[in-house]
Amino acid sequence: MRTFYPEIEPYESGLLDVGDGQSIYWETSGNPDGKPAVFLHGGPGGETQPQHRRLFDPAKYRIVLLDQRGSGRSLPHASGAGVDLGINTTWHLVDDLELLRQYLRIDRWLVFGGSWGSTLALAYAQTHPPRVSELVLRGIFTLRKSELDWFYQGGAASMFPDAWEGFVAPVPLDDRDNLIRAYHRLLSDPDPDIHGPAAVAWSVWEASTITLLPRPVVVATFADPRFALAFARIENHYFMNRGFFDDGQLIRDASVLADVPGVIVQGRYDICTPTVTAWDLHRAWPEAEFVMVPDAGHAFDEPGILDALIEATDRFAD
Repeated sequence: MRTFYPEIEPYESGLLDVGDGQSIYWETSGNPDGKPAVFLHGGPGGETQPQHRRLFDPAKYRIVLLDQRGSGRSLPHASGAGVDLGINTTWHLVDDLELLRQYLRIDRWLVFGGSWGSTLALAYAQTHPPRVSELVLRGIFTLRKSELDWFYQGGAASMFPDAWEGFVAPVPLDDRDNLIRAYHRLLSDPDPDIHGPAAVAWSVWEASTITLLPRPVVVATFADPRFALAFARIENHYFMNRGFFDDGQLIRDASVLADVPGVIVQGRYDICTPTVTAWDLHRAWPEAEFVMVPDAGHAFDEPGILDALIEATDRFAD
């Protein structure tokens, strides 16, 4: 079974001014003359990690990582006071990717995304199909109302009732009819004693459900107050606006990808982004290979998922 490539360090990195007062962190590693590939992290509001470089053969790929607006090492960080999320939308991120591609003088690149990264990868590929050599997608998420209701309005609670109690705890009983909206008020409150605990509760709920078996280290990482505040604010902002899509748009427009080679990897027991969305994308984009991992949840580093992802990047490297 395939596993991570050895650890590597970037050979180049920087901050790219993308306008609107925003600078995004980017880095390149692997082979400077290799096949370009860009990794899109999850959230929205997550950040890149050193492990993400290790999904690609460093001898064959020019590996591009970036932190999306407001997150990771990009500036300004969404945990700061007064950060304007109005200039942080899916279509801003799509434009940022195009600016970065042009800045790095890349003609076409393999686009790799999991969870929210799959959302952004689909939006980018449907907007700029000539610039995408292949798509590798995992844990498919398209921000349809049904997907958001499942995870943030009680569906997933039937599987994780203990974690759900912690998620709803900051929300008054009479304000739980729409938890995304209720959290928007909490996370927008200027009082750190209100937005801080709410951010941690939001972030920990996701961390508690993304792995097939519990991983306390993952939960602890998501509970870090600075990370949690940016993560929760950005995610909630996107979910309040349904990803800035028409409902079902990414599935509806999947036919645009008919000529783009692709692989869809999905864990059967994914609670965060349930299998039905990956299946719907598979039906709308039958040209892509569909891989159902029978003993996995959502996380990209679960053995069966990791094996399928690296098999795909190895195959596309040639």
